[in-house]
Amino acid sequence: MASQKNEMKKFGLVGKNIEYSFSRGYFADKFKKNRLLDCSYENFDLKEIEEIKSVFKTNGLNGLNVTIPYKKEVLPFLDKLSPQSKKIGAVNTIAFNENGETTGHNTDAYGFQKSLLEITEKLPVSALILGTGGASAAIAFALETLNIQFNFVSRNPEQDQLSYEAIDSEILKNNQLIVNTSPVGTFPNTDKCPSIPYNDLNGSHTLFDLIYNPLETLFLRKGKEMGCTISNGLKMLEYQAEKSWEIWNE
Repeated sequence: MASQKNEMKKFGLVGKNIEYSFSRGYFADKFKKNRLLDCSYENFDLKEIEEIKSVFKTNGLNGLNVTIPYKKEVLPFLDKLSPQSKKIGAVNTIAFNENGETTGHNTDAYGFQKSLLEITEKLPVSALILGTGGASAAIAFALETLNIQFNFVSRNPEQDQLSYEAIDSEILKNNQLIVNTSPVGTFPNTDKCPSIPYNDLNGSHTLFDLIYNPLETLFLRKGKEMGCTISNGLKMLEYQAEKSWEIWNE
């Protein structure tokens, strides 16, 4: 709900086990740098998504970000969805109007697309998306926008999805971009990485990991050893955060 004049404007992040989160520190620095003394940002660590109903009652709440594992689960609790978030089927940004109505948005696709274009001179024809959670839907939307074909890779593949066991040298040869949207390799489990045949990678591949803690995951390190172009998710997060800020202040 929109705050009254001179009232503290509150923003925050909804997720699970999010003490490590990027967003709180990013916005705290932003508010300090821009002397936005009437703004604050906090974490709302929820054990289950139903608890978001009480978060919505927070006085002065102007906007929320949403992270794992609630980007899809939050949809039924929102009054409206932007056309893009409806198509993606996942939300990472929630805006409140003056009446307290909620609208879900997705800025992940924007952040990914912008950061990918910064590291890639020539866009690939086809890509692999590792994982099938809420973040993967945004990546698929961005790739579709860029006319890049893609296949989802899952531990429990559904129809038209690949299993990790199915990935071989031929599949890697035909997919020059590999995007990890799964949490595999996130701190503190930094000794883990998606199970793909890294020895079949080469300098024509780009590996993009949405993880940013650590900055260089085992997935990226193995790719770098094979000469791949690599990128973590930090720039994507910064871009999606700035897009969220734009939406909250429209």
